[in-house]
Amino acid sequence: MKTLKILLISCIVLLVFPVLSGQIGDLKKLGKKIEKTTENSIEKTVSKTAEISVKNSGKDHHETTGKQETSGMTTKTPAGDVLYVSKENGSNRNDGSKTAPLKNLDKAILLAKPGTTIYITGGIETGTLDAGFIECDKAVKIFGSWDESFSKQDIKTHPTVIQPTNESARSNRKAIMKFTKNVDGVVLDHLVFDEGQRNTYHIKEGIVKGVEGGRLLPPTEKPPVGFPTVGEPLLQFVSATTGGDVTVQHCVFVNASSFALQAGHRSGKFTVTNNVFIANKMAAIEIFGTCANPPGPGNMSKCGEVEIAYNTILFTWSRTKDFQDMGYGVRIMTKAGYDIHHNIIGASILAGVDHTRFNKNEWIKVDNNLFFVNKDKDFHYSPASNTRLRIDAKDLEEVDIASASGNKNEIPASLKVNKDYLEGYLNARYSETTDFDRNSPSNQWRSAMGMNMQGSISSTVTMFGNKYPWKEALELFGNVNGFGAQ
Repeated sequence: MKTLKILLISCIVLLVFPVLSGQIGDLKKLGKKIEKTTENSIEKTVSKTAEISVKNSGKDHHETTGKQETSGMTTKTPAGDVLYVSKENGSNRNDGSKTAPLKNLDKAILLAKPGTTIYITGGIETGTLDAGFIECDKAVKIFGSWDESFSKQDIKTHPTVIQPTNESARSNRKAIMKFTKNVDGVVLDHLVFDEGQRNTYHIKEGIVKGVEGGRLLPPTEKPPVGFPTVGEPLLQFVSATTGGDVTVQHCVFVNASSFALQAGHRSGKFTVTNNVFIANKMAAIEIFGTCANPPGPGNMSKCGEVEIAYNTILFTWSRTKDFQDMGYGVRIMTKAGYDIHHNIIGASILAGVDHTRFNKNEWIKVDNNLFFVNKDKDFHYSPASNTRLRIDAKDLEEVDIASASGNKNEIPASLKVNKDYLEGYLNARYSETTDFDRNSPSNQWRSAMGMNMQGSISSTVTMFGNKYPWKEALELFGNVNGFGAQ
């Protein structure tokens, strides 16, 4: 009987233990689940707090407080959502706060996260250790031309000038500023891009009274002193960049040895508004679509929109000194919609606007612009292969594009241009002389041996890509009410 009781108790224990064990295991899992849920909730709360802090900092142009009260807990906002740069009072060993700003813009970009806002005071920026270029692989917002207290922004009073030296061209021959990857949300505001100090200029040819230096030397011509010109754009967005909205506003682009602004645009809207472009080569603005075309011959994708509005674009030089290749204010490229309006576009070596790349006409709007003294008409248009029409602004309404109204041939008398530079441009001439003597002893000998006879061609130009004083470029803001940079 005793043995039977022991057996019954053992059976009960064996039956009950697995159930209890399973319940204990479930309780452990439940505990871990509750713990994980709590962690996720905290992470979401911290993330939301940081997002609110970033938004607030962007609105009032002030540094974040670093702390937020949320759900009874205190958390520190991640560093780097807003960074400050001061050439005069900063150090690259600082944390980039308002009270301890960094010294160089490229250092701030290195420390920045995607979406970071950077405020930089006035001064000459050449890059850390005179690097001569700035590259960025993330979307940042850069607001320049602040006073030392970061309370007032004024490009005329305290401009932020990105201006590499010629010495930097010894080893670094890149665009002055380049965005190489993610661009969605990039904003560039109140910056001066000047290549006049990095370029080299002829000491004898193309001299214009009242203008510093002679004609621009291309990268293939070695100067007697210094390093050759760097033939890269002032501001470049490479074609491999991701898509998204980009804004370039209230900036100055001067003395570019190549394009002032050249960009590949994959998607979104690229806005270029209220800027001054002066004395740049090839084209002031060239933006082309980079998204893939749909299948089938002749199909073209529309990658995104480009708005070019309220800009002052003057003295755009050709690629070469013979004035035959390029020299456009705006160059309409393929796979993008263009809305070009309320600009001042004058003194281009070829045309104010070029539309010869066979972008779709229904994507193009050119309205309410002032054109003048563009040497090969205001608008170039190719309706078919091997056809180039040269059109005055007053005749633009006859062009078969989406919109072309309100354009004028009109010279604004109130433009504050450098008069010596203007005089040199209006009188710019290119000439060639040939020295060929078929009766010379050397050519007679070549002829007798069945060789080609030789001569020499010399060329000269009275003005080509000469340096424009960047400080005077600032005076072009607000010259004409309702047109150009305001």
